[in-house]
Amino acid sequence: MNSKIKTSRIAGFWYLMVAIFGSFYTMFVESKLIVSGDAAATINNILSSERLFRLCILSNIITTVCFLVLANALYKLFKSVDKDLVRLMVIFIIASVPGAFMQFLKFAPLLLASKSAYLGVFEPAQLQALSMGLMDLGKLGATITYVFYGLWMFPLGMLVFKSRPDLFTKGLGVLLMIGCFGYLSKFLEVFFGLNTEAITSLWMNITIFGEVLCILWLFFLGPKVQDSVLVAKNKN
Repeated sequence: MNSKIKTSRIAGFWYLMVAIFGSFYTMFVESKLIVSGDAAATINNILSSERLFRLCILSNIITTVCFLVLANALYKLFKSVDKDLVRLMVIFIIASVPGAFMQFLKFAPLLLASKSAYLGVFEPAQLQALSMGLMDLGKLGATITYVFYGLWMFPLGMLVFKSRPDLFTKGLGVLLMIGCFGYLSKFLEVFFGLNTEAITSLWMNITIFGEVLCILWLFFLGPKVQDSVLVAKNKN
């Protein structure tokens, strides 16, 4: 197997891991445990599903690790396409990592429900409200990483666009560049409290579709092997 194809499939694997682990918290916590506007119900749900809650937080940490490994794989894959673009892409990926440290705020419900002596001065309702507030703060802080989740996709799209001459690859590159604004619109909606959920959801669907296609592209196509590489291989 050509090394370029192997590297492309490795990058596709790590991108798939980012997608899988990155969706756990949304699928199992935000959709099943969080009750909007009801702190008591939310905290009770979390405490009754503590193991699941911890696993979902762990999945976010694993996502960050996979994202960094993906950056390394994509650098190896695209450095022959455009070194400046691939460096910019890796910088944006690395810049998103500090957002992972906001995950510790999600432990607030477990910490404040620990019945430690120093928490005795608070009423249960106060602890529930404080837990919910800290979780919301963590979510808002983590939303800042959406800026970098969006920005890294733009140079990725340009790299994909430049890597092969076929129409599908060109279209995928454009789709990724357009999709980057899905994450950016999500950040703006949350950060400024905008009432643009319908637009943001539509754009995020475009973004997710582009990322799924990119994973498949990495597995089955990937960047075109340079002619010099093919000539060297034929000589051997």
